[in-house]
Amino acid sequence: MKKFFFTLLLVLLSINYSSAQFAPSNASNLTGGLGLTWIDGKPFYAVRFTPEFSFSKIGVGLDLNLEFNSDGLRKENFNETSDYLSIIRYVRYGNKREKVYVKLGALDYYTLGHGSILYAYNNSPSFDNRKIGLTVDLDFDKFGFESIYSSFGEAGIVGLRGYARPMQYTPMASVPVLGNLEVGVTVASDFNDNAGKVYGLDTVSKSMSVFGFDLGLPVVTTSMLNLSLYYDFVKFADFGSGSSAGALLELNGLGVLNASVKLERRWNGKEFMPAYFGSLYEIERLWKANLLKNMSTSEDGYFGALNVGVLGVVNVLGSFQKLDNDPNSGILHINSEVAPASVPFVARAGYDKVFIKDGADMFKLDDRSYLFAELGYKPYSFMIVSMIYQWTYTPIRGADDKIIGYTPQKKIEPRVSFVYPL
Repeated sequence: MKKFFFTLLLVLLSINYSSAQFAPSNASNLTGGLGLTWIDGKPFYAVRFTPEFSFSKIGVGLDLNLEFNSDGLRKENFNETSDYLSIIRYVRYGNKREKVYVKLGALDYYTLGHGSILYAYNNSPSFDNRKIGLTVDLDFDKFGFESIYSSFGEAGIVGLRGYARPMQYTPMASVPVLGNLEVGVTVASDFNDNAGKVYGLDTVSKSMSVFGFDLGLPVVTTSMLNLSLYYDFVKFADFGSGSSAGALLELNGLGVLNASVKLERRWNGKEFMPAYFGSLYEIERLWKANLLKNMSTSEDGYFGALNVGVLGVVNVLGSFQKLDNDPNSGILHINSEVAPASVPFVARAGYDKVFIKDGADMFKLDDRSYLFAELGYKPYSFMIVSMIYQWTYTPIRGADDKIIGYTPQKKIEPRVSFVYPL
């Protein structure tokens, strides 16, 4: 049973690629599409309207999705009040890492600090259960904070990381490197009734709380190169603790080549899991505390990630993580996009594999793999004709229409999209 839950966790930790298309940009576009979607083998016509508007630091994104067949509109499109409100997908001011960043609506891949507690969190991994949350980040040079409130419609995650640069209050403020030392403290809790359930041991609903302490040291900070070192310590209120140390290198090649490399060493104690609130935590919530309780041994490991962009045309993101003493614990993630302006083709793909045994096993498609792919042709600069394969999740509802879980959902969709820059 433990191995089953662990396998399920690793599969769910795969990034939901279909949501990545909603990441806000700094350009204004009118975007829409028509398609025929097969959802778990059933055909639906699909109409989408997803424009984005950007004015200086202010951004607004809309998201209207209609799926219907001869029986009418698909029930999951509009069966909750939040479905109507979430037509306004987001309103934001600024961007992450700027002095002021505020976003209301869908939260796509939000991270607190270095990500040891909350990493790439997505409050709406299921399109059929979209939520409205809030993030507020303020940096006052000498101190600041990052914060998240995951959902206004129900009890969920509340997280706050406060940080200070103590040397800025002393005569050492101008000292290279050391003057920018950053000290942070994080508190994050999930107040949902299902957050802390451990079946068979504790069936009483309670919150899940995590506390963290971190140090960050920007070693090099220039317009083209950034290098920072960090150390994090994390403790669960009712479970174990762990720590990690890493380095992040970022290269800005003036639009020609942009790259980032992250290397991290992890020391995981019993009943501990790094980045507990992850991209699909909303799907995992019902059983994740139970999995955490069953981690009865200490398993150290490592994590590495590489992100490369060339001329704004080719983008590749890859990551790999593994435990030291388990030869079958490798986890691979690859996400790539090729979208040249001068060539009428678009290609996007994503791949995940868990429990990798060796090199020959790494790219073998089986029940430990996950794949997303889109291939499109642009007959005109404003039109994309593409074939899309998606694996998402849809809610399982009880007799009172309350969500009691999620189940995987397969979509195959030929789509015609229109994109008009404003």
